[in-house]
Amino acid sequence: MKIGVADFGLNVYEGGLFDLEDRLLKLREIGYDGIERLEADSPSQALERAAIFTRLGMDFGTVRATSFGSSLQWTAGFRKEYIWTAASARDMDAFCRQVNFQCQATAKMNVRTVLHNHLGTVVETQEQLDHFMAACPDCGLLLDTAHLAAAGGDPVGTAKKYVQRIIAVHVKDWFAYEPDDTIKEWHRKGRFCELGAGNIGLDNHAVLNVLKSAGYNGWIFVEQDTHLRNPYEDLAVSRRYLRESGI
Repeated sequence: MKIGVADFGLNVYEGGLFDLEDRLLKLREIGYDGIERLEADSPSQALERAAIFTRLGMDFGTVRATSFGSSLQWTAGFRKEYIWTAASARDMDAFCRQVNFQCQATAKMNVRTVLHNHLGTVVETQEQLDHFMAACPDCGLLLDTAHLAAAGGDPVGTAKKYVQRIIAVHVKDWFAYEPDDTIKEWHRKGRFCELGAGNIGLDNHAVLNVLKSAGYNGWIFVEQDTHLRNPYEDLAVSRRYLRESGI
């Protein structure tokens, strides 16, 4: 397995990614192998940034460009395994239809389309995730443990059920504020936090043990959208948590 960081939360805290090399060096020092996405606006920029990863002995899981076509081409060109779904429909049936078309296109480039389950999207709850997985049999899963747990789902059971379709994993924890069913906006119900600091009983250790037992050899990405202190302190805590899981 490779252990990386899905660095959206770093971008939120810092205001963006202003120095790729500095970020990678800080993450390498903590014990991470890379970040999830190389982001680029042009082929030359993609090559320049990929060279930075190589020089530092770091890696990335996929590529995000300004268009789906470029994202797919560059992901395939760098021999990476997956690309996020680009489907935009808000209706489940239409969403699944679009994802199936994308799966056909990416398969020609030997790249897997993956779904990232996410609060506030078409695929949020356990029921929605199970429906999607049945309707899109060629799509891989980028399992996000905290998004699923915060939606009342079962990350451990999901890992067991779909382990052969899990292409990458986002791990983080969720700290719920005092329950209030009148609040509809999910981001007001709680916040994501470092591994082990949540309060909803999310057992990321158990999820990781399921993956290890099945011989999973993909990326494990720590992702923490909200940081209340220096993000690298939180990421160090999460890295220690993963080491306790034997990763």
